[in-house]
Amino acid sequence: MVPERLRPLLEETAELAARFRAADKTLYLVGGTVRDAIVGRPDGMDLASSEMDYDFTTDARPEEIEAIVAGWADAVWLQGKRFGTIGTSKNGRHFEITTHRAEAYQPDSRKPEVAFGDDVQADLARRDFTVNAMAIRLDSGTPRLIDPFDGLADLIGGHRLRTPLDPVESFSDDPLRMLRAARFIAGYGLVPDDALRQAVLDMHGRLSIVSAERIRDELNKLVSLPDPEPGLWFVVETGLAGEFLPELPALALEQDPIHRHKDVLAHTIAVVGKTKPDRILRLAALFHDVGKPRTRSFANGGVSFHHHDVVGARMTQKRMTALKYPGVDIAEVSRLVELHLRFHTYKMGWTDSALRRYANDAGDLLQRLNELTRADCTTRDQRRVLELEARMDDLERRLEELREREALDALRPELNGEQVMAHLGIGPGKQVGQALDYLMELRLNEGLVGEEEAYRLLDEWWKDQPA
Repeated sequence: MVPERLRPLLEETAELAARFRAADKTLYLVGGTVRDAIVGRPDGMDLASSEMDYDFTTDARPEEIEAIVAGWADAVWLQGKRFGTIGTSKNGRHFEITTHRAEAYQPDSRKPEVAFGDDVQADLARRDFTVNAMAIRLDSGTPRLIDPFDGLADLIGGHRLRTPLDPVESFSDDPLRMLRAARFIAGYGLVPDDALRQAVLDMHGRLSIVSAERIRDELNKLVSLPDPEPGLWFVVETGLAGEFLPELPALALEQDPIHRHKDVLAHTIAVVGKTKPDRILRLAALFHDVGKPRTRSFANGGVSFHHHDVVGARMTQKRMTALKYPGVDIAEVSRLVELHLRFHTYKMGWTDSALRRYANDAGDLLQRLNELTRADCTTRDQRRVLELEARMDDLERRLEELREREALDALRPELNGEQVMAHLGIGPGKQVGQALDYLMELRLNEGLVGEEEAYRLLDEWWKDQPA
């Protein structure tokens, strides 16, 4: 039986299916489209959305696929042809059609070896998990679900996460599947079977042959789920995190009396879970306390972590660089880590100057910083929770009031460089920068004073400058 939610797709791909049927070639819809049609996509994306991509598998060879789609597709991409994949688009949809294949990594290689085949069941056997090893045959006139490994029962009945083949063989084919398992555990509420868990415990070192870019992309998908906590616990408990993010399991050794968790790891994962699924914010939550192990000190019977924000920001930069994150991501996440304690100096009655500096230091990250600060409170002490919420509410209220009075979202000197040069009668150079720095300090300390007053104060400052 074909899920009713797939009907729009079946109608949309009828012409493509007919072309394969006329060429006496099979065509199967595979992978995530089939899985998510059964349970509904975790992110709520409708199957009719033009943002969806569709994956197919066929016994046709790449050259045959290319010939079949010629004249039908609006565009064809051949970058994956040597791996058996032809990419196409039609009416805004994107399709990837791949020859049945079996691919396996060699023990010390990051490059898969690809062999083409003719049997869909053999192709499905090489898929990562049983819930992804289902297919719908499209070329036979009557669509039919192909489920040789009971993926349907695992998905909606047993809620199990299994591999079609022995997990050792499956993870040997592609070690990234061990990390991908965390995403399916968290995203679909699946429970890994004992064989899968044991294979990860035994084989997590194989993740070292996977490129940093692929690991980064999988981590992004995990932390962007509505509830990534079960997946994060899986990567820690199986040893996977030690292969690509060793700072995370290291937190389990650090007693944290402030949050009253048995360790900083539990606190960190709880903070990640409390934030909204914004990738940058979630990564900041994941890294926000990584500096604690290096800054732990004991005094007067207690534990402290002085400057763990600054140390953690440097550690975040280093780890995200190793994972090949873009520079803008590294800058934003490490800045949030560096600033995540700033609010705790805030008491009722912060001056307007302090508020401006807080907003200026956070810049475009202000809203994320405030949310991270709220999420960072995971204590069970309700008095402290209510106290923090009241202080945060007061801070955000005062920031909004200040925003209405001043251009708080774009703090800059009231005079620009050209005005400074014209007024002081100087040309470009170091003195202009020094003048703008003074005017910026004036803006932060006093707010908007008006151009006339800004010029007057600039003149006073200029008198005190060395000739």
